[in-house]
Amino acid sequence: MAQKNEKTGGVVIAADLLKTYVASVFRAAGSESAEADIVADHLVEANLAGHDSHGVMRVYKYIDWVKAGQVVPNRHVTVVTDSGALVLVDGNFGYGQVIGREAMAITADRAMAHGFAAMSIRNAGHLGRIGAWAEQLAASGLASFHFVNTSGFGILVAPHGGSDRRLSANPLAAGIPVSGGRPLILDIATSVVAEGKIQVLRNKGEKLAPGLVLDGAGNPTIEPSAFYADPPGAIFPFGGHKGSGLSFFCEVLAGSLSGGFASNPGSPSAGRLVNNMLTVAFDPAAFGGAEFFSADVHRLIDWTKASPPIEPRGAVLLPGELEDQVRSERSRSGIPIDAETFHRIVMAGESVGVSAPR
Repeated sequence: MAQKNEKTGGVVIAADLLKTYVASVFRAAGSESAEADIVADHLVEANLAGHDSHGVMRVYKYIDWVKAGQVVPNRHVTVVTDSGALVLVDGNFGYGQVIGREAMAITADRAMAHGFAAMSIRNAGHLGRIGAWAEQLAASGLASFHFVNTSGFGILVAPHGGSDRRLSANPLAAGIPVSGGRPLILDIATSVVAEGKIQVLRNKGEKLAPGLVLDGAGNPTIEPSAFYADPPGAIFPFGGHKGSGLSFFCEVLAGSLSGGFASNPGSPSAGRLVNNMLTVAFDPAAFGGAEFFSADVHRLIDWTKASPPIEPRGAVLLPGELEDQVRSERSRSGIPIDAETFHRIVMAGESVGVSAPR
């Protein structure tokens, strides 16, 4: 059931109930049942992992994009180039959750057949939490990395030394299977903060930490609203020139290489949020051997986690372990949603004839 959080004014909702409700909204907006379930599962799983910026707060944006014709329900991948281990697909502006899932299924088949595979996706809708695609491949026993960009609509980030928006947030992800345990998943933006997290703080009425965002005049700010003002603000890249350099190559590897365009306000798809992604996947059995890979990964895990914590009650966390902890907690206690975000989701649902969960 849904429970009101008296402290924040928001709600706490069980994952299953939230998935059912969100899927009903997407069905009402024109998606076939299978697609609605895939999109809802992906968004709620992002919330369960603690990635609220890529969770159900995206519902009202997606519905707006569908109404504007910027995302087209019930689209599937079209294979543009097929060279065995190298595949290029077009997402036809469909839901990224569907396009990504179909593309990763092809990637897994090719990587297991050839030892490795390179998959390039262009013209997908918002691909959501990129770590999900590394998880899908890890479930097939594959190691992978992923570079993502948008082609113009999602320009949010100032390059190192710059003061206005020139690059996308450009996430990247990597994943490996771990025998006897959950996969290890790295899932980060090349910006110092994801834009969705700025939205979350704005919706909660909270301030940003210093050093994350510039306002429209190029001055540092802690006000989330300044990022969305006119003129808009910009996000810093993480790690100065390091994050900026990675972001630049995400543009090239995901956008330029696929034919889906790097960030450019003059690109043909700049008026809609379009993601492009390059994925490279590896079958450990085709390289050093599956048994060696598994044993050596466990040796590395044990060696790394044996480092004495820098804080008395701290712990060494590997990529994905924090998400696993949050997932366990929220699976038990429910998913918290702030009042403003929940209100916007409810309004989006009611706009297509779906009432809020009780």
